[in-house]
Amino acid sequence: MDTPFDQPSTLPYALPPFDDVRLEHFRPAFDAGIAEQRAEVEAISADPDGPTFENTLVALERSGQLLTRVSHVFFTLSSADSTPELHDLEAEVSPLLAAHRDAITLDARLYARVDAVRSSLGERTDLTDEDRRLVERVHTEMTLAGAGLDDTGKERLTAINQELSTLTTTFERNLLEDTNDLAVHVTDEAELAGLDDGAKSAAAAAAQDRGLDGWLVTLPLYTGHPWLASLHDRGLRERIMRASLSRGRRGNAYDNREVLLRIVRLRAERAELLGFPNHAAVVTADETAGTPEAVDGLLSSLVPAAAANAEDERAVRSRTVGFDVEAWDWAYATEVLRGEQFAADSSALRPYFEADRVLHDGVFHAAGALYGLTFTERQDLHGYNGEVRVFEVRDEDGAEVGLYLLDLYTRDGKRGGAWMNPVVEQSHLLGTLPVVVNNLNVAKPATGSPTLLIQDEVETLFHEFGHALHGLIARTTYPRFSGTNVERDFVEFPSQVNEMWVTWPSVLANYAKHHETGEPLPPELVLGLSDSAGFNEGFSTTEYLAAALLDQAWHRLSAAEAAAVTDVEAFERDALAAAGVDVAAVPPRYSSTYFAHTFSGGYDAGYYGYIWSEVLDADTVEWFREHGGLSREAGQRFASLVLGVGGAQDPLEAYRAFRGRDAEVGPLLRRRGLE
Repeated sequence: MDTPFDQPSTLPYALPPFDDVRLEHFRPAFDAGIAEQRAEVEAISADPDGPTFENTLVALERSGQLLTRVSHVFFTLSSADSTPELHDLEAEVSPLLAAHRDAITLDARLYARVDAVRSSLGERTDLTDEDRRLVERVHTEMTLAGAGLDDTGKERLTAINQELSTLTTTFERNLLEDTNDLAVHVTDEAELAGLDDGAKSAAAAAAQDRGLDGWLVTLPLYTGHPWLASLHDRGLRERIMRASLSRGRRGNAYDNREVLLRIVRLRAERAELLGFPNHAAVVTADETAGTPEAVDGLLSSLVPAAAANAEDERAVRSRTVGFDVEAWDWAYATEVLRGEQFAADSSALRPYFEADRVLHDGVFHAAGALYGLTFTERQDLHGYNGEVRVFEVRDEDGAEVGLYLLDLYTRDGKRGGAWMNPVVEQSHLLGTLPVVVNNLNVAKPATGSPTLLIQDEVETLFHEFGHALHGLIARTTYPRFSGTNVERDFVEFPSQVNEMWVTWPSVLANYAKHHETGEPLPPELVLGLSDSAGFNEGFSTTEYLAAALLDQAWHRLSAAEAAAVTDVEAFERDALAAAGVDVAAVPPRYSSTYFAHTFSGGYDAGYYGYIWSEVLDADTVEWFREHGGLSREAGQRFASLVLGVGGAQDPLEAYRAFRGRDAEVGPLLRRRGLE
């Protein structure tokens, strides 16, 4: 079958021809792409000429372009605009892709050639630093993937990887289905007291989409819900929280407990096969952290102060609202307290955060001031769904940079959370410019109503756009290093830095205007936003640490220890208690059975990376404040020394080149109120 993936797209920036893509195109394209790359790699491995950088490493980077094209489109759709048929196909192709990856990384002939090139690096004086890093990275990745195992070990490793690919796909599908199934149906409008008209219209539209009367409160990926801060009805707040906490553990067809346990056991077995004590040791061996002990050192050092702050915050909130605050009350009580202390509660701020203005006059404005980028909407170019918007990005000289796609709204076929993914990766070798997508899960209001964001959603948009900038500003030769293709515990650093512009005075003044009157955010609300920095950090830090430490607990089990765990809830309860983060009314940001980051999203044993990267982020924010803030000079330095190099340089070396020294932890401690 001819498919739209057979040749590179002829659309601007090689944007995939989404309008022409059909479900039946994917499997033939996957089959052809796998076969094509297998033939390409076979030609490299069997090359009678001696191994060189050009005929081995560069040839490997050029391979698999058809498979890359179909994979980028398929996994963009399966995460953001899926259907049951697409889910079925994902379950079908995932083990095939896992086997294909193993066939390459475990090829002894290819590994020998890479090893030979690595051994001869000293003889080549013409290679760039990026060339040399390519050799080292490929060698390290193949070694950690098991290329040095004997045939029996490779056979077992391949079987484990194929089963894991199926299990992680199952985990994500179960979570999506159970999250949709657990949406809270409301038939009495009085229960929605506290929500503004925009939120109510979004809930009404969600109910209408499913053929229901009344209103439907759909659940985000994380434990809480943005509307818990506004809802006055304590009973409804509890229903929402309990629905969220029950995902993946209800004994129904979407129960993730046995899936999770099998994932943990297989990862532990694989680690043992590779010569490591546990899965966390395998993961951190190829990250900037280096070891699980280094991760534990940072996380554990933050726990006592964070947990104590959270307990103090709970007491204050309980006094404020006049009853003992439970998990479902925390956000509401916090907003009451915020309003008393800062006059900056969510309901007061939301009318000033209209989505399109935040995007153009906030997100794009900051990117223009820092990096000289301009964004022009291309109505002639289409995304994979009618709600996806396409923007052409150019630099200050008018030169083409790439395309930015934004998919803002939640829908049943989209997984929870927010993320960035590439559709086309920048590469000088392949002559490609970047096409990147940002996905959020903002409730869509009824037709004719404005999309008003809460503060967390504004911060999320800036955060995810930081990932997009990492992809758009990439200037690397090899696609392996483009944009966010960096060590996983470094990848959140640029996105966290971009959050600083949310409340930067000139940026805030540019986008925070009333959606009806155009009036700027009142001075008292601006002051409230500024004064509330550090507010509720005991809760925020504790719920994050609980999730990060839970991820570590699951993945620091040996194979024997993992086999002995049979009760997910008991293990989670004991792990949180042992870590000192079992704080009443502060559940983990993600509980095990809906922890998609770690059981289906590629952050296994790596969720610590957010706060690991935040050490760099907080230190960088201080640098920007010391060097002109929102200026082209400061932005150019950050772009050229951090964003542009992607993974082509050791990330901590790149940071030292930018900052002039290693990062210091003090700014993070001050930000989170832990000093």
